[in-house]
Amino acid sequence: MEDIVKQSLLYDFYGELLTEHQRAIYEDAVFHDMSLGEIAQEQGISRQGVHDLIKRCDRLLDNYEEKLHLVSKFQQTRQMVAEIRQTLQLFQKTRDEQLIQHIEQISEKIMEL
Repeated sequence: MEDIVKQSLLYDFYGELLTEHQRAIYEDAVFHDMSLGEIAQEQGISRQGVHDLIKRCDRLLDNYEEKLHLVSKFQQTRQMVAEIRQTLQLFQKTRDEQLIQHIEQISEKIMEL
């Protein structure tokens, strides 16, 4: 997964678990593309402090994902929904009843996640 996409997804799912201070700095670095120096000046801390905090947030977000797997489940669900859509399009063309069974199987997998 591309780094920025991974960071964005992890933050979307687990960002609220960070402190307000951590969120502010992380958002400035990742989403507002501010430099360490700019963030340090704005927050009144050192560049090294900003760097360390961003790395700590990355580790925290990764640890949450390792334990909860919410991003992984979300991505799996998206893939299965895409497969359902493709199967439905094929069904509309062929009217093959086995495709409906396939959709039911995929739906059951989604419910198990």
